[in-house]
Amino acid sequence: MRLATIVLVVVSWLSGCALLPDQIDETKDWSAQKLYSEATSNISESDWEGAIDLFEKLEARYPFGRYAQQALLESAYAYYKFNEPESAISTIDRFIKTYPRHPNLDYAYYLRGLVNFNRGDSIITRVLPRDPAERDAGAARQAYFDFAEVVKRFPQSRYAKDAGQRMVFLRNNLAQYEMHVADYYMRRGAYVAASNRAKTVVENYQGAPAVPAALETLVRAYRELGLDDLAIDAERVLKLNYPDRAAAL
Repeated sequence: MRLATIVLVVVSWLSGCALLPDQIDETKDWSAQKLYSEATSNISESDWEGAIDLFEKLEARYPFGRYAQQALLESAYAYYKFNEPESAISTIDRFIKTYPRHPNLDYAYYLRGLVNFNRGDSIITRVLPRDPAERDAGAARQAYFDFAEVVKRFPQSRYAKDAGQRMVFLRNNLAQYEMHVADYYMRRGAYVAASNRAKTVVENYQGAPAVPAALETLVRAYRELGLDDLAIDAERVLKLNYPDRAAAL
């Protein structure tokens, strides 16, 4: 009898726990509009985690309609601000694939560029490690391609000007990154690897401040490799475009 009483008390206690206020989802009867409104309010208050939670509920409960579409894009922004770049990128990619003709598609590409830009920025601007050849500037390159997509496909977009400016910044920093690696190889006598990096700068980052140094590296690397014809060609280009730099060789 005593055992039965104990079991009954435990069951009653567990049942009570299941009904605790903090375990009741107050949003269960919310409309799509209500969920969206509250989520955007969280964004305005920088409550990124709260916004993400509501946007995910909106998409799960109301997968169709304009609120679901916008929620997907807004949740990507919240993931970005919440420092979850992988979730942000996957959400953006899903938006682009699902809504390829959406009027905010330009913003989707721009946002993807921002996510990669901020990941790539830490790659490029931090002090280089002992072996720069082991660094990866993939995120910065992807950001460049994302911004280029905005500029090419949506030239009238409100985001096009900023995207173009960020492309210039990325181009210059990526070129400088390549030259850091080229210098690393030159110091170690890896002249083929150094020339390949320098050639990448000359061919792919025209206009970048690192181009003259890349041409100088090409001249020196080709000389060390005994490739005199290539060294002469690189020096000719250097003299034609940067005569002051060529005089120092």
